[in-house]
Amino acid sequence: MPKVTKIPPRLNPATFAPLESVEKRKVAGYARVSTDSEEQKTSYTAQVDYYTKFIKERIDWEFVGVYTDEGISATNTRHREGFNRMIADALNGKIDLIVTKSVSRFARNTVDSLTTIRKLKEKGVEVFFQKENIYTLDSKGELLLTIMSSLSQEESRSISENVTWGQRKRMADGKVSLPYSHFLGYRKGKDGIPEIVPEEAEIVRYIYRSFMEGKTPNHIAECLTFKHIPTPAGKEIWSPSTIESILTNEKYRGSALLQKSFTVDFLSKKKKINEGELMQYYILESHEAIIPPDEFELVQAEYTRRKRIGRAYNSKNIFSAKLVCECCGGYFGSKIWHSTSKYRRTVWQCNGKFKNGKKCMTPHLYESHIKEKFLTAMNQVLANKTEIIENCLLFKETFSNTAMIEEKIENIQKQMEQLTKQIRMLIQKQSITPIKSEDYYRQYDGLVISFGKLKFKQDTLIQKQDEMENKLKFIMDYIEFLKSQENLITEFSETLWFRAVDQVTVCTDGKMIFAFKDGSKIKV
Repeated sequence: MPKVTKIPPRLNPATFAPLESVEKRKVAGYARVSTDSEEQKTSYTAQVDYYTKFIKERIDWEFVGVYTDEGISATNTRHREGFNRMIADALNGKIDLIVTKSVSRFARNTVDSLTTIRKLKEKGVEVFFQKENIYTLDSKGELLLTIMSSLSQEESRSISENVTWGQRKRMADGKVSLPYSHFLGYRKGKDGIPEIVPEEAEIVRYIYRSFMEGKTPNHIAECLTFKHIPTPAGKEIWSPSTIESILTNEKYRGSALLQKSFTVDFLSKKKKINEGELMQYYILESHEAIIPPDEFELVQAEYTRRKRIGRAYNSKNIFSAKLVCECCGGYFGSKIWHSTSKYRRTVWQCNGKFKNGKKCMTPHLYESHIKEKFLTAMNQVLANKTEIIENCLLFKETFSNTAMIEEKIENIQKQMEQLTKQIRMLIQKQSITPIKSEDYYRQYDGLVISFGKLKFKQDTLIQKQDEMENKLKFIMDYIEFLKSQENLITEFSETLWFRAVDQVTVCTDGKMIFAFKDGSKIKV
């Protein structure tokens, strides 16, 4: 019979520390509160004091420190600096035991919680949850932890749903809330209604005015940065995207579109632009406007026009994307002649003049020549101002009548809804009583192709409707502009050029056809 000799264990299977070791365990505390309220700040300080004393009272523990996160939600651990620093230190051997109040203080996400604890377990690091009395290296620890983490995750889901319900109820009631700390021009006023901040409102008006004088968002951003005006977030450097956001935000016209985006998942906090998935609420005259509604709508029309032009538009020169070649239809661009000599001159020439081996026959132009021709054309307009205003009012009636287009869009929408029902019925039928795959895909593809054609027609009509509405805005602005001009013009004005001229066609004989915002044309 074999002789068996028992060799007792020398190491703790969980911590890998010698069983007879008198070395103290390196212990850290973790404290967190999820809001910045005064009540929670008191709780936060109390937690730090408690863990400092609690750890130091144990003679077999060595106090490492208390890691903290203040005013941070715990649904995931990505943005918790104190927590992440603590885990890194533990994995690097600086901590043997982490003491925290409860599973919900550690993490409300089951996956995050278990993943982190298993990483720590591999390194022999233990976590002690006081409220639940769980030691993670205990044989029962992981089962209990899984149950408690799941309960905490459900609590987070419940809280998130309650908060979302409250937000949507306020939206439905027409209550407007702005991120005031990052929103230029308004502060929270009485009864929670946005109130204008006069000095900030002037910056907003400057942005809108500059845009309508021909400046691009990039140019405006550079000007504000140069003037040392802080951004809405208090930074020194303005970005074009910030300017675009201000130019297109309906809050500045005194209205509010609510629920532009929504949270997709309460765990990741990922947000998505609302493209029709959820109800939206548009509130007119919800608060005092900084930009008059008519001016705001004109800016939106101009913003859309420039987006359509694309890179051809350049605010560094007011003639960019305005001069068009009669030969090829391309834009004129500025060119410098004799750049290194005393004869240096800037001319405007068709950008495609020497492309594709075919020379455009339109001549080059000097800026003085363009300005001179513009004054001639503009004064002809002003000489017939009364007649032109009457014609503009007739155009207004034409562009105001979009009822026929709206009816067509509505009919197409009904047809698309019917096709959607047919597609759903076909899919459902196939799942219950399958037909031949060739027949199924033939029917399915046919319905999808028909839907695509209708969608294209609808998009085309919507674009045409938008163009008519934008044209109407430009005509109304042009009428007001003509009414304000009492005398003939003797000097060139950039503002005048930008407000009056839509496009100028340069002919091969050197003549120029000025197309004005009302659609009228004058050949000079």
